[in-house]
Amino acid sequence: MKHFLPSVPCRTRHASKGCFKWVPLLGASMIACAPQEVVRAPVPAAPATVAVAQPAPVAPPVVVALPYGDAVKLAARDLFTKAKLPDGQSFSLVIDPLVDGTTGMQSVATVALEQQVTEIVSNNYPRYQVKPFNAANLAAAPLVFIGTFTPINLQGKASGERDAYRVCFALADLKTGKIVSKGFARSQTDGIDPTPLPYFRDAPLWVNDKIVEGYIKTCQGTSAGDPINTAYLDKVSVVAGIDEATKAYNSKKYKDSLALFTALLRNPAGDQARVHTGIYLSNVKLGRRDAAMQVFSKMASQGMSAKRLAVKFGFQSGGSALAKDENPYDRWIKELASVSSKLAKTSETCFEVGGHTGRGGSEPLNERLALQRAEYVKQRLLAERKDLANVISTKGYGSSEALVATGKGDPFDSLDRRIEFKSAQCPTTS
Repeated sequence: MKHFLPSVPCRTRHASKGCFKWVPLLGASMIACAPQEVVRAPVPAAPATVAVAQPAPVAPPVVVALPYGDAVKLAARDLFTKAKLPDGQSFSLVIDPLVDGTTGMQSVATVALEQQVTEIVSNNYPRYQVKPFNAANLAAAPLVFIGTFTPINLQGKASGERDAYRVCFALADLKTGKIVSKGFARSQTDGIDPTPLPYFRDAPLWVNDKIVEGYIKTCQGTSAGDPINTAYLDKVSVVAGIDEATKAYNSKKYKDSLALFTALLRNPAGDQARVHTGIYLSNVKLGRRDAAMQVFSKMASQGMSAKRLAVKFGFQSGGSALAKDENPYDRWIKELASVSSKLAKTSETCFEVGGHTGRGGSEPLNERLALQRAEYVKQRLLAERKDLANVISTKGYGSSEALVATGKGDPFDSLDRRIEFKSAQCPTTS
């Protein structure tokens, strides 16, 4: 940066005595105005280096998490007061059940959050008429309230402790296909119960469900005026049916849930992971294991074809062997080996079997344990299909890619202790 100092003009009537003149230079430099009769110019001196004081670093803003109830009220107020809707009109509002913003799962906490939102709207925002979330009300193209409740690290550290929750609300207009308003807040963790609801606790596999992904992106990846994510909007006709069937399963009405989930397959939009998972779970609860495993095989094939499939194997505490519980792990292994072998032959695909752990303990130990579990699963797969020997590699991730990341242990973060199948580059052969 150039520094300029005030200039003082030379006075010509006394030029014989010489004068000084300040001129702009890099740094503040002073040179002599030589007398006019002197012909030879003086050798210029090297510019003086002037230290420029650097501004003190600005401290990052302090991120504050409010008590849970206050955070919900703040996010709701933020949402409804910013909604740009015609004055003097009332609006029908349905609430699509809230989810965890990372996993898409519903929990005791998300249910409680939905109940509190319903109460806030009824008591404070009378222009919105909350109606049941069902197909008939969705057909009228109402406003849809969606939201995520996600554990985060307040300092923004991906590997840091999850010491708060991020509350995200969005108001979507099905008539215009646009986001009307958004609301945000951060909540403290006290009093929050993250226990997954039975359907999500029991699900054997975790895959990227496009509708759930679209729901989350509509809430977390948009601004007011943006379009609703198409993956969610295009298949919103079936989400109420999925919710009804899921509630039947959570209420232990397994015959009803099986019938409801199966009926959804008549709609092309119903061919999705949540529906197949519900059919699998309902069949298992009704003792129909063969029918359940047929669905499991289809789910595994879809997940591997989509290049990512997480399997919620239960392992012995601190060990690599499978736990002895009610899940049919031997049949899971058999189906996974069969699907892997078929895909490897038909699409020349190889797979990485990655081991993952929850947070807690030494990370080097977590990585070692994760690798041991991945190797164990690989050996079980090879025992079923020897042709997988050159198709499967293993890696231990420890807790570096934890999805829930609360470190609370079963059943809160069982998804963190998963085995994940990913497409991988096949080794070159000479």
